[in-house]
Amino acid sequence: MSHYSFEFPYAFLLIVLFWLCFKKCPSKSLAIYLPYIHLLIGKKRVKSRLLDIFKWFGIIALTIALASPVKVEIYNNIKKDARDIMLILDSSKSMLDRGFDINNPKKDKFSVVVDVISKFVKDRENDRVGLVNFSSSAFIASPLTFDKAYLEYIINKQRVGLVGSRTAIYDALLQAIYILEDSDAKTKIAILLTDGIDNMSTTKYKEIKNAVANSKLKLYIVGIGGFDDLNVPKLKELAQSGRGKFFLATDSSTLEKIYKEIDKSETSKIKGESYKTYTYYYYFPLIFAIIFLLLFVYFKSAKGVAKWVLKTFHFYFYC
Repeated sequence: MSHYSFEFPYAFLLIVLFWLCFKKCPSKSLAIYLPYIHLLIGKKRVKSRLLDIFKWFGIIALTIALASPVKVEIYNNIKKDARDIMLILDSSKSMLDRGFDINNPKKDKFSVVVDVISKFVKDRENDRVGLVNFSSSAFIASPLTFDKAYLEYIINKQRVGLVGSRTAIYDALLQAIYILEDSDAKTKIAILLTDGIDNMSTTKYKEIKNAVANSKLKLYIVGIGGFDDLNVPKLKELAQSGRGKFFLATDSSTLEKIYKEIDKSETSKIKGESYKTYTYYYYFPLIFAIIFLLLFVYFKSAKGVAKWVLKTFHFYFYC
């Protein structure tokens, strides 16, 4: 963004001062009576008008130069402390169970989860977000990306049972750890959502717990359903190992609140700095001021040399 202004706008008051000076303080000189002076008045009047033009143009240009016209350009430098977030989504067969959404009992759990995490992704506009989908095995549905439209498209393309019907929680979590380990972000977050107990991973519980503890990520685990559907003690231990927290969502409303709580607790820091650059243009009016004032001095003292100029201006003023 840029704009033009004057660095010293009060300098324009000098024009008023000059005008008052010329009106109220006329120069005093000895008066000499000359007969037939009226014969010379015409030529003197033309020369006087020409000198007034040079004088006032010079004064105005000099005043503009003193006011210092300047172009101000403002630059905003926004620093974003972005987070890298991996979403780990359970797509096992049990995610087709209905009744999780009180307002729409016919809606299955997976559809509810897709709606909630899509909203979460949309709100994380300053962060990179990726997706790991798992059931019998785990796969990377999307790497870390700033392109939220692409990620929302990928999320809505996920289906239950894409890679089997069982649950490989630990393998999926290990995939997310591998991705976040390669990240240069200061804050790395994994959000695991599941409705079941691990029954398919090749990775053992102790191995994944050590991997989480030794990593630099923060782990949130969201269990959906009841205590009987989940191994709550192990999920809590995993979340604590990852310096995070375990949540239990018994319905869609609770699930939305959980993701809002995570969103608020993991707010990205944005630092805005602005700076200005100044380009000065005082030398343009200064050059014109010097030219006009030199012309004023020259024509005021010149006699025969400037006669042809006076004749030209005589034609301009009296024709």
